[in-house]
Amino acid sequence: MEYISKLPWGLVILACLTLGLAPFAPPHIWEKLQMLFKGQLVRPIDWFDFVMHGTPWVVLVLKGIVSLMKK
Repeated sequence: MEYISKLPWGLVILACLTLGLAPFAPPHIWEKLQMLFKGQLVRPIDWFDFVMHGTPWVVLVLKGIVSLMKK
């Protein structure tokens, strides 16, 4: 968690807005979440895509939790 707290907010937000949302119409992570809830996320490439586009959002949430716990 110390590593996450050292990441600059700007970098994390930029990662979410670029990698986390690309391609932008519609956001790829949204498509992957829909596939996950429908049970259609079965191919390895789909899981890789889900992890790749979801990681910035997980880091953002963790960074928010860590920063709130420090206060």
